[in-house]
Amino acid sequence: MSVLRVGNASGFYGDRFDAVREMLTGGPLDVLTGDYLAELTMLILGRDRLKNPDAGYARTFLRQLEECLGLAHERGVRIVANAGGLNPAGLADAVRALADRLGIPVRVAHVEGDDLTAAHPGTLAAHAYLGGFGIAECLRAGADVVVTGRVTDAALVTGPAAAHFGWQPTEHDRLAGAVVAGHVLECGAQATGGNYAFFRDGDVRRPGFPLAEVHADGSCVITKHDGTGGFVDVGTVTAQLLYETGGARYAGPDVTARLDTVRLTQDGPDRVRIDGVRGEAPPPTLKVGLNRLGGFRNEVAFVLTGLDVEAKAALVRAQMEPALGEVADVRWDLVRTDRPDAGTEETASALLRLVVRDPDPEKAGRALSGAAVELALSSYPGFHVLAPPGKGAPYGVFEAAHVPQDAVDHVAVLHDGRRVPVAPAKDTAVLEAVPEPPPPPPLPPGPTRRAPLGLVAGARSGDKGGDANVGVWARTDEAWRWLAHELTADRLRELIPEARDLPVTRHALPGLRALNFVVEGVLGEGVAAQARFDPQAKALGEWLRARHVDIPEVLL
Repeated sequence: MSVLRVGNASGFYGDRFDAVREMLTGGPLDVLTGDYLAELTMLILGRDRLKNPDAGYARTFLRQLEECLGLAHERGVRIVANAGGLNPAGLADAVRALADRLGIPVRVAHVEGDDLTAAHPGTLAAHAYLGGFGIAECLRAGADVVVTGRVTDAALVTGPAAAHFGWQPTEHDRLAGAVVAGHVLECGAQATGGNYAFFRDGDVRRPGFPLAEVHADGSCVITKHDGTGGFVDVGTVTAQLLYETGGARYAGPDVTARLDTVRLTQDGPDRVRIDGVRGEAPPPTLKVGLNRLGGFRNEVAFVLTGLDVEAKAALVRAQMEPALGEVADVRWDLVRTDRPDAGTEETASALLRLVVRDPDPEKAGRALSGAAVELALSSYPGFHVLAPPGKGAPYGVFEAAHVPQDAVDHVAVLHDGRRVPVAPAKDTAVLEAVPEPPPPPPLPPGPTRRAPLGLVAGARSGDKGGDANVGVWARTDEAWRWLAHELTADRLRELIPEARDLPVTRHALPGLRALNFVVEGVLGEGVAAQARFDPQAKALGEWLRARHVDIPEVLL
């Protein structure tokens, strides 16, 4: 059968609005996908639903369709998006109403069954990560638009591919290839040079969005429309493959993809071929994301300028201490952004950041704001804050749980109203770690130079609940021979002091010349809790690349 061209027009709720039009007009497509959901997004939508039971979906998607639904219909492009969030049925109805108002004859279907909130009391939202076969049922029945709630990001590609090629649930290698393609596409422009360690290799001022040319055997080519910005090469695809993954086994509800079998080949300008991907039976359980309100949070940043920064910080801490005695969680961080003999006031200043959390909004509000404001004329010289503290704001906590695959009623609701149950995977396998592969032969001894790690290695990092992953890859075989021996889990703890007392697991992926590290607990209770300066660990990899190590001169 023919190649299936699947594009992406959204990597998160709030991504570039006109990407849908860009993808529809930029070149040929069969399916246009959009990923609107993340752990934090589910919390935001949950709070929306508390205010309005009819809410809970990504309204941006509707506005994009208002501009482009007719264009998609004219060009025969089917649209698959997880913008349904907590209310896929509501979004499907809204799309139908929009189509009727615009006079566009489109068939709209949706997928449901992921909502497990009622089974998890105390949560704001609890949702299982479904696979792609519900999407496939909708498409096989003729849907032009399919909206879902919480499915895996890769399901937006596995579903259309399974429908197009007629794949069955036991065709693990083909499904695994589509999972890898879906993982590369899911974050939009991150596959085309966005957020890329070596961004100076191309013009990334406005990177285009990626697409995958998926073949019947599960292989694909990652590319982008001609004339769009950014670039696609083995490095940009490697970076995205490492993003928010862990070991060699990348588990999902449809299949477990073996990332240690992925082969990447430059197939021409802005074209990277992915093949060789092997798949295994999925695990017998589904991941469930649990979002709950953790309490209330507030913060203030005191500006400390000029001399005696440490003493000024000690003074304000002592002055604030009586007001914070009953607050459940208090965190102080002194950020030394100041320089000696600075040429500007800003570069002469450090920041003392105070963050408080408490179940009681009054304690997180008045305890901080009142006490901080009252110090305005009675504290350290030069006293001021970046912004006046306000009321305590609610924050969320994300946790992951697991349920048996057959505990979820996965249903495809077709465009004609028929409800088709989607059977859970029958062939499953308990997930086990892959043994560490042997390292490559080390480089011969030779002179070294103290220099940033990022001169010879790229990195990309991200969040998974309270954990962070840092993927690091080498650009040459010689650099890989050095990196594989140099960057152990213990060495990473040395270079990232925050990880010094935390569990760190290293996963080697020689086929990608890459190491993937999982740092457990570094993000506390997850991104919504904002436990650290970079709550999503987006820049953790760039910090690592900036650390100085002894690098063989032959690599520099």
